[in-house]
Amino acid sequence: TRWGRFRPWIFSGTLLNALVLYALFAAPVLDEAALMVYFSVVYILWGVTYTMMDIPYWSMIPAITEPGKERENLSALARSCAGVGSAIPTVLTMIVVPAISGAALAADKLKITDYRIGFKWWALLVAVVFAISEAICVANVKEKGDTVVESHGIGEMFHSLVTNDQALAVVITIVLVNSALYITSNLLIYFFTYDIGSESGYALFSAFGGGAQILAMMLFPLFRKKMSKRKLFVHSVVYEIVGYVMLLACSLAGVTRMTVGGVPCWYVLFIPGLLVFAGSGLLNVLITVCLADSIDYGEYKNGQRDESVICSMQTFVVKLASGVAVFFAGLAIKWVGLIQLADGTSEVIEQSTGTLMGLSMMMTVVPIVLLIIGLVFFIRKYKLTEERMQEIMTKLR
Repeated sequence: TRWGRFRPWIFSGTLLNALVLYALFAAPVLDEAALMVYFSVVYILWGVTYTMMDIPYWSMIPAITEPGKERENLSALARSCAGVGSAIPTVLTMIVVPAISGAALAADKLKITDYRIGFKWWALLVAVVFAISEAICVANVKEKGDTVVESHGIGEMFHSLVTNDQALAVVITIVLVNSALYITSNLLIYFFTYDIGSESGYALFSAFGGGAQILAMMLFPLFRKKMSKRKLFVHSVVYEIVGYVMLLACSLAGVTRMTVGGVPCWYVLFIPGLLVFAGSGLLNVLITVCLADSIDYGEYKNGQRDESVICSMQTFVVKLASGVAVFFAGLAIKWVGLIQLADGTSEVIEQSTGTLMGLSMMMTVVPIVLLIIGLVFFIRKYKLTEERMQEIMTKLR
């Protein structure tokens, strides 16, 4: 269109998603069956409308930049800000929602047991900020005016993806490295609850991990000044593996259950946590850059430029990795014999030594194996070095 290929989708997807987001948390008073139908329909609409905005948003990075410093700095900035944007509601939601609900309930002199009022107005505020932020993006980001060859038809688009061996290599790598971290994230709550005995510690550790990820993403350009893409990938994976080994060693040695002078020794886990989450943050940006480079490679190889198809695959495989991790975590809990209360009470059941050891190993050893497989696969299959990308861009010009 005259507004470009991406911005109309970003603008319309944002407005629709903001409306759906508010509708999701401003549910009408319905009976249980009707409410479940309402939530099912609206939540699916949320996923669809968010995708309308998300895929063209990330597709713009390879479309408006060329391989090198500009693309990498923009990717690092975007991923860092995405991390901050995710962290803000994570931290503030259960502070703001009770405050809004309490004020509204006091004013109306109502007696209800949930936070519906607070979630409703908090969701509205988030939706408004979201719409304003993306409107600024749409108004100020200028798409390149040069014409590129686009795919036509779903079959042809996916044929381009299948024949783009470098995009497939990055996509498979994403599944492996993301599954490793997601498995750990899904099992951490059980580790802190039953091994360490501190659910509040889980929240603190998760917040620290998120901060480490964001900091690593912000520092990505400094790492790239010292290392090639392949070398940085190796270093990032090694950071994670070392962190996992330290985490497992601390657990098996019983450090997590000790105290010194009344201070819990599990705080030492922040050291391996820093390595794991920082390595993951670096990989997050690096893979975004590698995927963007594979789009230029696809245009060079196939004569077609498929930003949105390839970027949509990243969205899909991240969700796939998340689903695989949740499924595995559920199986792991059964395999190690973890006993949970079924009646919803807050009592924490003491687990056997074998169960706690199995939980620690599932949380660390399995991710280590996935990271090693991902490292070997990436080194063998990904060929778009800095020199190779310079050759490709010269030929494309």
